[in-house]
Parts: sequence; C-alpha cells; structure tokens
Amino acid sequence: MDFEHSPKVKAFQERLVAFMDEHIYPNEHAFNAEVLANRKKGNAWIPTKLVDDMKEKARAAGLWNLFCPHPEYGAGLTNLEYAPLCEIMGRVLWAPEVFNCNAPDVGNMETLILYGTEAQKKQWLQPMLEGKIRSAFAMTEPAVASSDATNIQTLIQRDGDEYVINGRKWWTSNAPDPRCEVFIVMGKSDPDGADRHKQQSMILVPRNTPGLTMLRPLTLFGYDDAPRGHGEVDFNNVRVPASNMLLGEGRGFEIAQGRLGPGRIHHCMRAIGQAERALEAMCRRTASRTAFGRRISEQTVWQERIADCRIMIDQARLLVLHAADRMDRVGAKGALKEIGMIKVIAPNMLCQVLDWAIQAHGGAGVSEDFGLAEAYARARILRIVDGPDEVHRNQIARLELKGHRT
Repeated sequence: MDFEHSPKVKAFQERLVAFMDEHIYPNEHAFNAEVLANRKKGNAWIPTKLVDDMKEKARAAGLWNLFCPHPEYGAGLTNLEYAPLCEIMGRVLWAPEVFNCNAPDVGNMETLILYGTEAQKKQWLQPMLEGKIRSAFAMTEPAVASSDATNIQTLIQRDGDEYVINGRKWWTSNAPDPRCEVFIVMGKSDPDGADRHKQQSMILVPRNTPGLTMLRPLTLFGYDDAPRGHGEVDFNNVRVPASNMLLGEGRGFEIAQGRLGPGRIHHCMRAIGQAERALEAMCRRTASRTAFGRRISEQTVWQERIADCRIMIDQARLLVLHAADRMDRVGAKGALKEIGMIKVIAPNMLCQVLDWAIQAHGGAGVSEDFGLAEAYARARILRIVDGPDEVHRNQIARLELKGHRT
C-alpha cells in the first residue's frame, strides 16, 4: 500500500490550508457574532454574509466543488484524493459550505449527476453547483423506526401525469434554510410490492409546491442548529410532475446506496478533522494550566488520554482512507463492510476525543466559548445519521460471517 498522497492532492492540501489560515480561522468569532446578531433579530436562519463573501474567494482560488469526482462538474478527484481535503475543511463546522462541499447538498448533487435527467440537471443541479441555491434530503420520519428505511410510510402515488405525496418527515437537512429550493423525498410508490426494497422511490419536490409545509426547525441538544440544520416537514397532497421522479419507480434504495457511500466517507473525514482540532485544544489547555503543583499535561492520566487520542485518530484516518480507496476500486456496493466500519469507528472516536477535550477544559468546556460543546452535540448525532451504529455493526457481522457458514 502507498500511504503517500499524490502531488495533485498535496497541492490542493497546501492551497486549502492556506485558505483556512487566511480566511476561516481568523473569522470564527465573526461568524458566531453574525449568527448571534441574526438570532437577536428573530431569525438565525438568515444566510451569513461572511460565508457568502468567502464563497467568492474560494471560487477565485480554485477551491470549489472539490467533492465532485466528475471532471465536467467539479474537481474530478477520487474519493481517496478528496478525503484528506475533506478532513481539512471539517476542522471548522461551517467551513465546508464556503467551498460548496457541505451536506446534504453534496449528496444531492451527486444524486442528480448519477441519476438525474438532463432536464432535472439543468433545473436543479446547475444552480446547486454554482452555489446559487441549496437543497434538502427528506428520508427520516417521526412515526417509524427509520433506521430500517423499509419502514417509511410517506406515499408517492401516481395520478395521471403527476405524483401525489403525503407524509411527514423530520431531520430533513437544510429544510429551514431560506435558500433551500428543492427537496429530494424518499417514499413508497408501491407499498404492497413483494420486494420490500423496491417499494420505495425518490422524487424531486420544489420548495414552493402547495401542500409542502416546514413545520419547525429542530434543536440539537438545545442548539437551534442555525444557520445549518434540520427541520420537520409535512407533505399534504403535494403534487409534482411525473417527470420529477428520479431514475424510476422502485429505485429509491438503489439511489440511496449510491448516494450514501461517498457521504459516509465525507462525514468520517470531517469528523477526523474535528478530532484533530479537539486534540490540539486539549494539548494547549493541559500544557497551560497547573493543578496540584504541576502542569496538567504532566499528570499521567492526561498523558494517557492524549496518547490514546493520537492512536484513535490515526487508526480512524487509515481505515477511512482504506474505505475510500476500496470504494474507488470496487464501488460502494463492493465496499459495504469497509464503509460500515468507518461509520461506526469515526463518530465514536470523535465523541471520545471531544469528551476528553471538554474534561480538560473543565467548566469552560461545556460553555460556548471554546466550541467544544457544540462540536460534541454534532458529533453525537453522527452515530445516528446515515444509519445508526447498530445497523452498521449488524451488516459488518453478516458480511464477516458469510464466509464461515457451512
């Protein structure tokens, strides 16, 4: 195995690190101040001017749509090439949007590239690639255990030249964002079909369609999650043209697998970037504080924790890079086990590193002053989104046992 990044990737890393140093890190407090000012005005979901201004700088620097493996639409990087860049962006929670590399838009753009018609690409993909609009992904439902996606109850029923959609979704990413112009909705088009994995379809629903109602933004451990986050959405006799169907009826699971593979790698690499930053904060804090007559960093318990963090982060990174390489070689379906493994290990690693970083900061760690509490809240949800730990562990075990059955 070659663990060295290519010259192309190293060049992107240098440019991205330089951009982060010049524009992102110095403006973290300014970003928080702008969000707080909008919240005091009564709407924290107003897009931040600071990020919008940075987007133009990122485009001018050639750091735009780095996620996209298709050269005609983006940087043309493989999953393995993009992974270390995703880690750098992940060090600041809001940074990926600056480069048009933020969830769920990345997954939705990839979905349209792979499965959209030319008309769908022209209407929705192009403005998303340009950063002019944002999108939402609506899959999880409040009334069922959505970790088993065959449980979803939202109906997508054909009526002449239209489809009628009825159901309620929540944890619909991007739904409260005023720039969100289109929803990709997963529902059942054939609820009585014999194959339960072909009952579902995905369809495009413009935000301004009558009957689509954003009920409320959802909080995350008390954080209102603005200006990023999720909402609860109601679809009441929502009618869209039949041409809005993606790929065809009964292809929802097929689309989901193609969409979620790269997305899980992105989530995990961003998590590693956040863990690196938390470890840096832990080291600085313990080296600068004295308790019981010596620096905290000189106490064995903290040396053990710092060492464990270094080990866990490097383990997770190597496993994610392996999964990315595997997916580039054999596709998402062939790399199911590796993708499942990273989806378990990276969020759990991040939660532990952040927990120790919070502990190292004492009372300051649970305040909003250091960003660790918010980072932990977001890290904890990663153990649920894109499939909870339990689902991935079950799948890993089944694949491992497959070769040992008689």
